[in-house]
Amino acid sequence: MQLAALSLSKTLAMYTIKRQAGISLIELIIFIVIVSTAVAGVLSIMNITTQHSADPMLHKQAQAIAESLLEEIELQPFTYCDPDDANAATATSTAGCATLPETMGPEPGETRYGTPQFDNVNDYDGFAMTGINDITNTPVNGLSGYTASVAINPISNTELQINVTVSSGSDSLTLTGYRFRYAPNAVP
Repeated sequence: MQLAALSLSKTLAMYTIKRQAGISLIELIIFIVIVSTAVAGVLSIMNITTQHSADPMLHKQAQAIAESLLEEIELQPFTYCDPDDANAATATSTAGCATLPETMGPEPGETRYGTPQFDNVNDYDGFAMTGINDITNTPVNGLSGYTASVAINPISNTELQINVTVSSGSDSLTLTGYRFRYAPNAVP
């Protein structure tokens, strides 16, 4: 009888071990549901992140446009008199101008594109363009969706802050540069 009891307990132990050796169908289904929920959550976060990230090419194009326009402005003379004035190279204040003291904004008739053209840093104050055009007013291919605007703020009598803002859709980029008045005045 002891032998039969030992044999029965051995059989029950083996049966119990065999029964616990695998996973059940319910456990597998619960595992699949949990993993698929986690993957769906991660993918939705990646989707939101991708939708809200700026396209690097658009940002680089906006930066290139802003840098180009800022450089164009900074290379202009910064004199007390309009460069067309006879005393432009020697004037040490606007009182020294023969006829045309330089003021913020373009002189009447001056534009970026035609004759007479902008000829001083101040002339670009308030300049704006929708669709990017080169200096000859020719549209640049692929840049029609951008706008650019310029604001020039005098910091002192000898220093200007130049802000160039380029926008494309809801994205906007502003570059700031500074122009100082040096002596003697350089007139092209």
